[in-house]
Amino acid sequence: MEQPANASVHDGGESLLKIRIESMHEKLKEPPRLLSSAAGKPTCSIFRVPQTMIDSNGRCYEPRVVSVGPYHRGKTQLKMMEEHKWRYLNALVTRTHPTKSLTLEDYMKTVKSVEELARESYSESIHMKSDEFNEMMVLDGCFILELFRKVSHVVPFQQDDPLVNMAWVLPFFTRDFLRLENQIPFFVLEALYDLTRSDNERESNVSLQSLAFAFFTNTMDRPEQDLARFKDLEAKHLLDLVRSSLIPDSKPQAKPTTKPEKKEKTPSNIIHSISKLRQAGIKIRELKDEESFLVVRFRHGAIEMPRIIVDDFMGSFFPNCVAYEQCHAACSKHFTTYATLLDCLMNINKDVGYLCEQKIIENYFGTESAVAGFVNSLGRDVAFDLENCYLKELFIEVNEYYDSSWNVRIADLKNTYFSSPWSFISALAALILLILSIVQTIFTVYPR
Repeated sequence: MEQPANASVHDGGESLLKIRIESMHEKLKEPPRLLSSAAGKPTCSIFRVPQTMIDSNGRCYEPRVVSVGPYHRGKTQLKMMEEHKWRYLNALVTRTHPTKSLTLEDYMKTVKSVEELARESYSESIHMKSDEFNEMMVLDGCFILELFRKVSHVVPFQQDDPLVNMAWVLPFFTRDFLRLENQIPFFVLEALYDLTRSDNERESNVSLQSLAFAFFTNTMDRPEQDLARFKDLEAKHLLDLVRSSLIPDSKPQAKPTTKPEKKEKTPSNIIHSISKLRQAGIKIRELKDEESFLVVRFRHGAIEMPRIIVDDFMGSFFPNCVAYEQCHAACSKHFTTYATLLDCLMNINKDVGYLCEQKIIENYFGTESAVAGFVNSLGRDVAFDLENCYLKELFIEVNEYYDSSWNVRIADLKNTYFSSPWSFISALAALILLILSIVQTIFTVYPR
């Protein structure tokens, strides 16, 4: 007996549904490939930069010369430096074998002992076999350590080493080592450094942090005393190390609670542009003798800010710090807050020009328009918590000063009548004419 046509269609539909259900069950079992389960853990600190930030800031997150870690490994434009990594590793093994009896096997075992933690440091699942992953950690880590040692003159550069003979190379290394996607965990570097540390390094108490800051300090124009101050600074990776060294020590002091607690005011807006602040009589002054440009104060009607150098290095370093803060929930948001401050202050080229005149910005980036574009892109599409940011008190004080009608009225008078000698003379002449008119009227009404 023949089945009705709709029965065969029904059976076919059930078969397709069964296949689909089986496929769904398989997908349920698959671990995520692009965002691992470790991405939400505090141990995870090396992230892929969100596409929205890439759209705003371009390629500043991509290494240009050397890859570090798995995210950009094997890219064609970075292969040239892979040969030099092996050259540096060979030099290190050759030097440590006679003195410490170390072999490549010792290097691999050292990294193997922290492999699981190292994998959890990446937000993406790393689909590499154990030996391949550990080889990458050894190769990249030892290359960084050898380069740090050579720059600090702990070991000499070879005479024909192109990395020192070509002047353009080291500045690119400085930027590439501080890109969020181009990192290996700091504890991997520490493990390899402890393994290969020479007797001279131990006797002189040279830490890995000291070597790192010696490498980055010249580019960042920071004093040498930073080397000693931050020699034991804890960090997740090199970007976090340099970023953490710029976080101001001082924290807002808790207010006394002897009086009934008053609910703290939250600023209705972040801060006005420089042009508007100046109209209200608020000045911007250089704050000298501060170790970090993140220190910003408001005193006596003036915002005080340390000098910040805006150049190619800062054009790479700053966006990567903001990206790191946006991705890592456990770290502070100092760079995000400072970027938001600059974004609000600089609306037009004239604002940038004023900061340059006041020696707040030292511009090696290009035109004033280029600086304004860079700053505005930093603050675009970032999550910013106004209530908990480190500059909250400053925003409140500036806005209260700005909203004071007395300050604005005085500033308007200054801008209108005392902005130049000619406007002052005009105002004075008008005042004299007014007085003479009043006197004439009095004598007319009350003649002698």
